[in-house]
Amino acid sequence: MLTAADFRAHFPFFAAHPDWVYLDNAATTHKPKAVIARELAFYQQENSNVHRAAHGLAQQATSAFEQARTTVHQFLRPAANSQLIWTSGTTAGLNQLAFGLMGTVLQPGDRILLSALEHHANIVPWQFHCERFGVFIDVVPLDSEHRLDLVTFHQLLEKKPKVVSLSHVSNGLGHIQPVEVMVAAAKAIGALTVVDGAQGVSMGPVNLAQIDCDFYLFSGHKLYGPTGIGALYGKTAALELLRPLLYGGEMIKKVSFTGTELNDLPYRLEAGTPNIAGALGLAAAVEFLQRFDLVTLQQYKQHLLKRLYLGCQQIPGLQLLSGLEDNAGIVSLVLPGEHPADLATLLDQQKIAVRAGSHCAMPLFAALQQSGAVRLSLAAYNTEDEVDLALAALTQAVELF
Repeated sequence: MLTAADFRAHFPFFAAHPDWVYLDNAATTHKPKAVIARELAFYQQENSNVHRAAHGLAQQATSAFEQARTTVHQFLRPAANSQLIWTSGTTAGLNQLAFGLMGTVLQPGDRILLSALEHHANIVPWQFHCERFGVFIDVVPLDSEHRLDLVTFHQLLEKKPKVVSLSHVSNGLGHIQPVEVMVAAAKAIGALTVVDGAQGVSMGPVNLAQIDCDFYLFSGHKLYGPTGIGALYGKTAALELLRPLLYGGEMIKKVSFTGTELNDLPYRLEAGTPNIAGALGLAAAVEFLQRFDLVTLQQYKQHLLKRLYLGCQQIPGLQLLSGLEDNAGIVSLVLPGEHPADLATLLDQQKIAVRAGSHCAMPLFAALQQSGAVRLSLAAYNTEDEVDLALAALTQAVELF
């Protein structure tokens, strides 16, 4: 097993930009050499379509593509009788669920349950389809510590929602939700359970057999993999309930002008030529991560988080919106009276890369009575020196204001 100290050396970005401190990992992570090399090798040496041609090159590409599916699926420590569907990312997967469950599981007058912490991708697809089908949305509010109000959550379950869809980790605050407890409670009243794992998948070993949700979604680029590739994990029985969102290509078994027979899972939910190189790159990212002790990497990231969080607390004027406990590695903060974008601009001028705004979570920041925040998000390739540089830059920016 390699150590956290070995981790950073595998990412060529840092050699190319030694003067930048990259703390925007919740938006996207950098890619190790192994991922870049795998995609390059496919295009240079193996390029061929999958599941379609009879020649040996296509058979080789298909075998590699399906092995990549197995690699990523097993990385999630899945439940028995589950499958992994390739998507273009978490947003695409959530759109598939919101569309695919309407008119099948969800009927007019039914309810779904979301939370105030959700990314727009776990709000807007449900919202548009619910309006069309006459399905109602209930929302779990925040408590005084900016975490989900579990008392209200259990009260809202008494309304018997058919679907409960929650984030594993808040992308706006970094707070880790007690998804095992919440999924168990939702399943006890018969709801289908969805976990948005876009931020959760990278915080350490995921155990979907233990979480026991019906669906789990994530994007490869949050896990040191390529952009444009993601996964919709689902229990086979739950996936069978979905109407496909897209039609054509591999998802069809037989076509005539009198009717069409759809293919079996997983292909029924994978219309068109897939992102083959992206799937291979994501599997390479998983294989790269498995060379490390993921628990140790997460402990190291927690060490950095504590250093960053406590340092921010010492800067007069800053208001921290994130809590330190049960945090996956994000510090969101504001400087009262100043726009987050102005603070981020001053950090950018000192080559500290952060994000400013509402982070695709406008209802969350409305609940916090904030227009937005500056978000600093960590990865295992960050260093103590980078944390200290960010704290110095924040101190200087606050002094300038």
